[in-house]
This record gives sequence, structure tokens and C-alpha cells, in this order.
Amino acid sequence: MKKFLCMGAALLLLAACGSDDPAAPTDAAEAVIEDTAQEPAADVAETPGEAETSDEVLEVVEESAAEPESGEQQIVLAQREAVEPAPPAREWKYKENQHYFRLVPTQPTVGGADKIEVAEFFWYGCPHCFDFEKFINPWAADKPANVSFVRVPAMWNAGLKMHAQLYYTEEVLGRNGVIKDPAAFHEAVFNEYHRRGNRLGSEASIQALFARFDVSADDFQRAWKSFEVSQKLRVAEDLARRYGIQNVPTVVVNGKYRTGGAEAGSYPNLIEVINELIAREGAR
Repeated sequence: MKKFLCMGAALLLLAACGSDDPAAPTDAAEAVIEDTAQEPAADVAETPGEAETSDEVLEVVEESAAEPESGEQQIVLAQREAVEPAPPAREWKYKENQHYFRLVPTQPTVGGADKIEVAEFFWYGCPHCFDFEKFINPWAADKPANVSFVRVPAMWNAGLKMHAQLYYTEEVLGRNGVIKDPAAFHEAVFNEYHRRGNRLGSEASIQALFARFDVSADDFQRAWKSFEVSQKLRVAEDLARRYGIQNVPTVVVNGKYRTGGAEAGSYPNLIEVINELIAREGAR
């Protein structure tokens, strides 16, 4: 507004001087116009966000290098945690297809999947099974907590099936408390066959053996002819087929690995093979 008033005053001055050419201003008018053009507009606001130009140089300081002011927490950069190297792969002593064989696909087991199952296939009349008893029994008594041990009788012919029925009758009566010492009874059956020459080839001779352990005729017959024993016999026959059992003693670990004395080389080695196969299953 001030600038326009000054320009109006200059025009009046020109009119007062009586100039013939209104487009040619006098020196006085030029002075007034020049002076007003150089005067800053004091009331024009600075555009918001417009940066001021300064010759001053700002020093840039990295945040991580700056010293904290009083009462301010110092910034500490996170450090990468050291990654521990993976442990070396375990070297196994015993070899597949030499000391044991893998069953493909993995087959069912007698018990549940909560433990690693070790199943020994045996026959009371087998001298090798009789010899293996002094190795497998101490191992079974001190087996790892995550391992279950079961015996499965072989059933290749009528004689073996009768001994299998003997074993499962013994198992049922032992669990029910009718046989007070199942381990002693199991040992007595082996001794009866191999030391006393009693082949236990009839139901009557088998019942007589149970009677020596205070099992009544009724208790024996009830278990001998029970559905539970019949079902166990069917399962045993099916597992022997699935596992490819051709001789005894044969040990199957978790329905996956099959081994025996012939593959391991000796019964002490067989116990080592069993333990290594258990370790393999535990390392999965």
C-alpha cells in the first residue's frame, strides 16, 4: 500500500511540472520511484517452510558417536550374538546291511509310540535263545527309561505254536498275579526243555508245569483258552511275517531295524548293536 501511494505522488508531481510527455518522467520522479522500489516490504510474511540461507557450516555428528547429555541414556548399538558351530555328526560303529538290516517300510510294534521298542523273537526249544538269556536279561533289567522290551514267540509250526501259547498264558497269569514270580517261571520253562529233557509237547505236560508254580487247573484253562491269548498269538504271527523272521533269536528295534547273533558276530556284540540302534532312534 505504501508503494502505491508513493507512485501516486510521483504522478502528481509530473502533472504539476507540466511535462508534455507523460511517459518521460523527470529526474525527481525517477528518484522517487527508485527509492520506493528499493524499500523493503516490511509487512510481507515469509513463505512457510522456506529455508533460510546461511553461510554458517553445520557439523554433522553420528548419533552413535555423540556423547550423551546429562540425564540422557546413552545409545548402545545391538551386537550380533555369536552362533555356536553345529556339533560334528556322530560316527556309528555298526553298519547297515552288515550288522543289521533296515525294514522298509517301518513296521508296527507291539506297544505304543511313546517308547523305543526292542522285541526279541525266540523259541523255548532253541539252544541259542537259551544261551542268549544270560545276555538279554541283564540288559532288560537295566535298559534306558525310554525303551520298552517285549518277547515275541516264533510260530513256524504246530510245536512252536504250542510253546507260544504257553508263553502268552504265562504272561497273562503273571500280570494277573496268579504266577508270583514270572521271571522264575520263564527260566523254569527253558530249564525244563534243555536241562530236564521235557519237550513240553502236549497241553497236559504244560499244565503240569504250571501246577508246580501253584497255578490251579481252572486258572490255567481259563487263560490257556482265553480270547486275550488267542489275540496275542495272531499278533505274534503277523509281526513275524512283517519283520521277516527266519531264525531265532532275532531282535527288532522299533519296527525298523532287524539284527541277530549271526549279524553282530557274538551275543555281547549283539547287545552293543541293540544299544546303537536305540541311540539312532533317539537321535532322530
